[in-house]
Amino acid sequence: MSGNKLKYQSGEEIRKGDHVLFHGEPAEIEFVVSDPVTEPSLDWYLENEGPGVMVIEPKVFGRAYIQQTHKNEDLVFVSRAEVVHS
Repeated sequence: MSGNKLKYQSGEEIRKGDHVLFHGEPAEIEFVVSDPVTEPSLDWYLENEGPGVMVIEPKVFGRAYIQQTHKNEDLVFVSRAEVVHS
């Protein structure tokens, strides 16, 4: 599975909740779809669109599904989401 992890152009692995810039606007990674799918609710995306990520950017784009993330210069990693331990 390690070969199937999606990455930013800078090389960092893309993770759910990451803070990013999408076309220069603050955004967040809503979910990541890779093969194999870890969440059954994301099967549709893998079957119909292929591996990718859903980006939430409320100011301009709303939601956008991005593929070939490692080539996308408009998706820039900023920071990881804060992990809350219970």
